[in-house]
Formats: sequence, C-alpha cells, structure tokens
Amino acid sequence: MRKRTGQSAFFSARALLALLACGVAGASILNGTLLAFFHSDPANPPRTLTFAERVAYQRAIEEVYWRHRIWPKERPDPKPSLDVVMSQAQLKSKVHHYLRKSQALQDYWQQPITSEHLQAEMNRMAKHTKQPEVLRELFEALGNDPFVIAECLVRPALAERLLTNSYAYDQRIHGELKERAKAELQAHGTVEQMKQTHGDYSEIEIVRSESAPGKENHENVKSVRRNGREWEETVQKVAETFNIGGSKTDPSTDPGGCNNSAEAKNVGARAYQAIPIGKLTSLQEDDTRYYTVAVVGKGNDQLKLATVSWLKEPLHSWLAKAETQVPVTIVAVDANYTLPVISGYSDNSVPSVACTDAWTLTNLTNVPDPRTFPTAVWTGSEMIVWGGYPQLNTGGKYDPSTDSWTATSTVNAPAGRELHTAVWTGSEMIVWGGRDVNGDFPITGGRYCAQSGSPSPTPTPTATPCTGRCSPTPRPRPTPHPRP
Repeated sequence: MRKRTGQSAFFSARALLALLACGVAGASILNGTLLAFFHSDPANPPRTLTFAERVAYQRAIEEVYWRHRIWPKERPDPKPSLDVVMSQAQLKSKVHHYLRKSQALQDYWQQPITSEHLQAEMNRMAKHTKQPEVLRELFEALGNDPFVIAECLVRPALAERLLTNSYAYDQRIHGELKERAKAELQAHGTVEQMKQTHGDYSEIEIVRSESAPGKENHENVKSVRRNGREWEETVQKVAETFNIGGSKTDPSTDPGGCNNSAEAKNVGARAYQAIPIGKLTSLQEDDTRYYTVAVVGKGNDQLKLATVSWLKEPLHSWLAKAETQVPVTIVAVDANYTLPVISGYSDNSVPSVACTDAWTLTNLTNVPDPRTFPTAVWTGSEMIVWGGYPQLNTGGKYDPSTDSWTATSTVNAPAGRELHTAVWTGSEMIVWGGRDVNGDFPITGGRYCAQSGSPSPTPTPTATPCTGRCSPTPRPRPTPHPRP
C-alpha cells in the first residue's frame, strides 16, 4: 500500500472543508482528528486560518455543544442533527461577528488581542472550567491544537468581553448623548419639567406593607407593595443616588446582610428622613443609560419616584454601523501556544479528581447587570438568564465549560419584565407573561434561539386569556426588590 504524503492528506482535508462549506450533510463526520490536517506544516511558519477554516472549526465547536443540549422528554420528535437547527449562514455569521469585534478592538480602542492575551485566557478557562469533560471535548474537536483553540474557542469569548467593557463607558461614542442629557437637565431642572425632556419618563410608587405583595392604582400611578426588608433596600438605594452619607449599614452590625438589626433600621430611618423631595439627582450613568431620579412624594412608608433615562446606543447597533468602516481583516496570531492541562484531569485524558460537596465561584466578568427575579433555563451546555427587576429585557448566557458569560441579543427582544415564565424547548428559550414597568401583566413573550443568539417575538393572542392579576405560573411568586 502506498503511503499517503503530508501534501495529499492536506488536500483531502481541504476537500472535506469544501464539502462542509457547501452544506453537505455528511460533513458532520468531520472530527478533531481530521481537522488537525488543516494545520500548516509547523516547520514552515507562520500559520494562518482562512475564513472557511474558521467556519469549519466553528461547526466542530457547535457540534460539541449540540451533543450536550437537552432535548425535552415532552417532545415526541427525535432530536435532530445540528445541520437542521444551525445553517451554514449562521455558522458564518458567528465567525464574522467575533472577527469583527476583534477588529473593532484593534482599530477603535488600540487593543489588539495578542498571543499573550489568548494564552492567558486559555489557561484561565482550563483552570476555572466548571465542566472539564465538556472543555476536554471542545479541545479534542479542535484537534487538541493550542493554536486553533486560541483562535476559534478563546478569541470569540475574549473579544466579546473586552469589547463590551470598552464600549459601555466610551465618551467618544456616548459623549454626545451625555452632553445632550446634561443640557436637557439644565434647561428642565425641576420635577415639573422632567416630562419635557427627550428621555424616557416613568413613575412608580413604593409602599411599605407586610400584606400580600401586589400592585394597585393610587392617584393614577402604579403602586407596588414591598415588605420590610425590601423597603429598607429601596430607601438605601435611593439615598445612595442622592449621595446621602451614612445610608449603608455597617457590616459588623449586620453580619447576615438581611438589614434586620436595630442598627440597620436606624440607618434606614435616618436615610429616609434625609431624602429630599422635589430635587433631581445629578446625572447618573450605568452600562446602558444616563439617568436622573427625583422623589416626587414621600409619606409614611411611601415613596413616589420619577425617573428620566437617556438610553445609550446598544453595542450591536453601533457595531452594525461601524462594520462598513471596519473591514474584517483580522489574521490569526501566530505564536508558540501551550495546551494547558484542564482542571480535573491529570493529563487532559485521565480524570484526576471527582466532584466534591463544595462551592466554587463563577466568573463575574461580563455578567449581566444585577437584577431580581429573572428567569433562567439550563440547556445542557449553558445557562441562559433573562429579564427581571427593574424590568430589564437583557440577559446573558453562562458557559460553565469555559467559565464565561456572553450577553444575549436585545434585537427584537420582548419588553422588559419580571415575574415571567421561561421554558427550554431543546433549541429555544421561550419567555411569557410577567409584570412590566407599569405594573401591568403583558400577554406577550419571545423566543430566544440559543444557536443563533437572537430573539424573536411570540404571537400576541387575539383574546386575553386572563385579566387583572394574572400570573404566568400557578405558584405564588415573591415580590421583587425595588430599585430606583
């Protein structure tokens, strides 16, 4: 039998790649061993990756995740192949997106992703993975080649995190909005003039009550009842917004963090008395908006808050416009990468430790904004979190294998809400119902596709299935913690 040369093996692999690029179903047999043939001869650096090769590797990654995706037992149909749920166009789009983000980091923030960055992130994933067996499968799907792993598994997560952090507070992008918000506050600096700005105006009345949580109409303003602990948290946060000193509880006097101590109650009472009525805060900023808050009413165990928000342009929107200015010319970073040993494995092949009865912290980088009462589903390979108070329509996907977070898209996302229901279908997270920013119960929802990373609305019924205080779930739900 004639021995196959390295060159003939390379062309055989390229032929398989061509089949995959054409959408041939049989291309699913492409595994880590065959993918290894795509590598250039180590004796002839530098190594490169074409866009088509990146797409092929992306498919190998998605195959691992899809293998671990839960197919609900309630579904009578068999779990389909990856080719049925993820098109070639979606694979190309994923590759295009992470290359575009890498390019934007380099061109707009002068933060090129270096080989040192990629190696450090690869080491972090291997050390902090919460699913070492899945990470091992991902490494194997990429031929256990640290160069390919760095470019096709590590780069997407790192580019997402670095770009999100760089974009959120960049004054070159959001500075014009900030100056516009400042000018509007100067021109309309009283409570009576808040509605005259171009920001989003909203009011909510928080009422301290130990009775059953809920909402009610009071002077045409939505009122929400909060229990004692939740009321104290609201007062503290409002006081902090006005920079009122002494609004925080000394941890040494409240070790449980529940604000149940006498000192916590005294701090809350002092903060409540100090909160001014009819005064706007200075312009505040968070990841998604500039805003100002005013207390427009204060009585016994009652606060009425007015807020004006100027929303920042979402990252995906800015990136879509910048795409015409930023060509995707990013190239692979050639370096002598080292394949790290995955935590829980002695040599990436033999498990060295078993799961123990102990907690380990998840990575908090790029984690979604703090919220109460979101919904979450487990897909079998990742956790998807969405919604929650203060009526957010944002969320995140946590991948325990790489210990990393990715923001969910807000394009076509349902209106923000809390106390909603979510289910996992096998390929989509479906959310429904809940309570919106006005305290009403919308009969709307949305579907989030875990493969494509994009949401789509669910049809609104022509008849209202329930009215008044209808809940999407039959069980009682706790009251969310209020925030200004």
